[in-house]
Amino acid sequence: MVERIGRWIAANTPDREELAKSRWLKPVAHRVLRSDLWRFTRRSVPRGVAVGLLIGIFLMIPGLQIIGAALLCVPFRGNIPIAAAMTFLSNPATTPFIMVASIYIGNKLGFHADLASFWRLYDSGAGAKEWLRWLASDAAPSLVTGLFIIAAISAVIGYVGSVWGWRWWTGRKWRRRVWAAKIRD
Repeated sequence: MVERIGRWIAANTPDREELAKSRWLKPVAHRVLRSDLWRFTRRSVPRGVAVGLLIGIFLMIPGLQIIGAALLCVPFRGNIPIAAAMTFLSNPATTPFIMVASIYIGNKLGFHADLASFWRLYDSGAGAKEWLRWLASDAAPSLVTGLFIIAAISAVIGYVGSVWGWRWWTGRKWRRRVWAAKIRD
């Protein structure tokens, strides 16, 4: 199952050469398509994870998440494909939970947002107009503050976790090489 998903992602993800041909990327292509932003290194991967989680959770607009993560990877020298993948943590299944948690955190910090009206809008399938009206009330500071706190904490945890994961993975590769060398000798 995981291999099949990996093959699908590899087949449907544009590579650097395809992106270089895009007319939309021409103004920023010289920065975004630098090879160091696309290599998987021990420094760029954790940075990409952190940037992707920060933007993916804080910026809850699906198309802009990947663009924002890619652009923020440039000054932080993070891995762009990893950052783009991390933005998918906020998806239709997780977004309601992230929103409720952020409103709860914002309310605990002194702001006020009515969770009952949030659930009423969510259950009724409200349109953008109703959601904007709800945000224009005093719910926006609570939501934005909570989203920022959750995004920042997730970015730190993702960074530390990916550093540890990278060390574990490379250590495992080294142990396999040593073990294989002992068997050959």
